Amino acid sequence: MDVRGPVRRWKGFGKAQRAELYFRWSLYLMAWIMLPVNLLASASTVQVPQSGTAVQVALVVSLASTLVTLRAYRTSLDHYLRRPSEYLRWLIVNGTLTVVGSWAVLLLGPSSAGPSNPHGAPFTAVIATCLLGASVGPMSVGLPLRWACLGGLGLLLLLAPALLLAGVGAATTAGLLIGAALGMALLVGSCRSFAWITAIVWELDTAREAQSRLAVAEERLRFSRDLHDVMGRNLTTIALKSELAVQLARRGRPEAADQMAEVQKIAQESQREVRDVVRGYRTADLHAEAIGASAVLRSADVACEIDLGEDADHLPPPVQSVLGWVIREATTNVLRHSEARRCLIRLHQEDGRAVLELENDGVPAAPLPSQGGGTGLRGLRERLAAHGGDLTVPQAAPGTFRMLASVPL
Repeated sequence: MDVRGPVRRWKGFGKAQRAELYFRWSLYLMAWIMLPVNLLASASTVQVPQSGTAVQVALVVSLASTLVTLRAYRTSLDHYLRRPSEYLRWLIVNGTLTVVGSWAVLLLGPSSAGPSNPHGAPFTAVIATCLLGASVGPMSVGLPLRWACLGGLGLLLLLAPALLLAGVGAATTAGLLIGAALGMALLVGSCRSFAWITAIVWELDTAREAQSRLAVAEERLRFSRDLHDVMGRNLTTIALKSELAVQLARRGRPEAADQMAEVQKIAQESQREVRDVVRGYRTADLHAEAIGASAVLRSADVACEIDLGEDADHLPPPVQSVLGWVIREATTNVLRHSEARRCLIRLHQEDGRAVLELENDGVPAAPLPSQGGGTGLRGLRERLAAHGGDLTVPQAAPGTFRMLASVPL
């Protein structure tokens, strides 16, 4: 027999599939354990002169009950894991066969004949009560616990008349039923815990997959934010300088070549920054971004005032980096969405937080036709939120845009 196929198949299973297979076969084992009990119950009928038909009937019912119990366990576990199954039908069939099998063992087995027959009714009654576990186990998996307990109690009540008819005394019957109830409670707890752990394993596996998908989505968002922030200002600057170079060239001015040289330099810098973004290593330097913003705004004929204060160098590196991104995005917004003539960038500390204030004029009353639904401010809010910060846009004078970025120190 070649065992490489099953071994290869087992290795191909995921952790959740392996765990389910283990717990599922643990439930199946409970059904198989009842098979020798059923065979023992049937064999006990041979101890006294009885008809061979009675023995055969008891044996057939016992084997059928075991096979149906396996099917009931399977469908009940599928239902517990929220998979389509016909669990209710198999639970009814299994319960019916269990009751029939228990009655057959009691009524077709040896009768109580005193000390001369040690395999009399008390012995057979113990086996019959044990058979009820074949029905209670699947019920504890497929049904709510309350209904499973009520079903087990109903099976005990159905077994009581058969015990009395088999010659078992009332006191012995009560004791057997109480013992069977305690055994059923233990069985219900075991089977239910197997099903519960299996469901938990699948939930954890689903959560792990969701976490992986979220990590991928977060990385995509990070990449899109970085690419937007890196390329937004540079492309805007390239467009402005190219337009200026065109105007200068039409007038025959030699400064057009200088402007195109700057365009080339910015394009090369953009290529380097894009490569850094792809590698995930890029961070924005606060002072470098402030100097770059001042140069870009002044080249666009925007008077820029930047005041970072004396404590900017002492800010934590993550705070400097995120505020650098804010300056970069704010500069892009000023060039793209306004006709500003003045821009103010001020940094100060307040209540243990670094507050970056940005203000510019030239805001049109209505959005420019070229304006799209940009994602710059939303991306900045996400960046700031990752560091416990926030971004607010308070009311400002008409034609003025004001933005406050706050990051805890």
